[in-house]
Amino acid sequence: MEDLLRPIYQERASNPSTLGIILIERKKPNSPITDNFDVVLLIIVRSLETDWQEKHYELYNGKTAVMHTITEDLLRRWIDTSGYRKAVEWIIAGKTIFDRNEYISRLKEQLRSFPHEKRDLRKAMEFGKLIKSYTDVKDLYISEQYKDAYTRMIHSLHYLARLAIIEKGYYPEVTLWNQVKKIDPEVYKLYDELIRSNEEIAKRVELMILAADFAISRKAKVSAKHLLDIMETKNGAWSYEEIKQNANVQPYELDLNAMLNYLTEKGILAAVRIDTKGEGVYERKYRVNRP
Repeated sequence: MEDLLRPIYQERASNPSTLGIILIERKKPNSPITDNFDVVLLIIVRSLETDWQEKHYELYNGKTAVMHTITEDLLRRWIDTSGYRKAVEWIIAGKTIFDRNEYISRLKEQLRSFPHEKRDLRKAMEFGKLIKSYTDVKDLYISEQYKDAYTRMIHSLHYLARLAIIEKGYYPEVTLWNQVKKIDPEVYKLYDELIRSNEEIAKRVELMILAADFAISRKAKVSAKHLLDIMETKNGAWSYEEIKQNANVQPYELDLNAMLNYLTEKGILAAVRIDTKGEGVYERKYRVNRP
């Protein structure tokens, strides 16, 4: 397969802008990692007319291939924000067929080490999604929309699982639950109990709300570390707008409201009331609740 594609990737390798080329082959009949193509070529470049270009190929032997050409900046965003989870697996598991100045080797090592500062950002992002999803579960359950509540609970447990994996220093894979089973059996057990239980859906969701609430509270402070560290950079309280305008919060700004409310409810943040011109109306600001 590699021989058939060599004329295509060699042309790219000769371009000074190309930093590395990785090849990923399909290992099984149904292959989400390769989108069911027989081979994926990932070409990382310094610059490109557009951040991401994709070309599909058919080979004379009936095989199919896809070539993704992406900029280094886009790849970094994907890695840092889980923008395209397959890319991380491509880099870790793929075969390096071109490596300018050991760019791919260093990238693979960075992914294996998963630096703490990148870990904290990813945890905050997953935590925000988790809180928003879990809030939806409770609202749907109270409204007696049990099937929808069940579906949202599945999503919530996915976010909880990703948190558990990131906390242990790994990047979440596409085959998430297989990974969680090895890394965090307790989170896997929650998922297993939800989908395998013989109880009615309403009862399953009710029991899982209680179990998930405990699991989320236990992880809250560690998961929100990225946000709490930002808020610790000044002594006074922060308005919502001040937090939102901080560039470091941008990756999870859409979930910021849910995070602030949850952290305040759990006593991790303190709500500070500031007088306004309206009698009995206060602006709410936030500060980290120090022990």
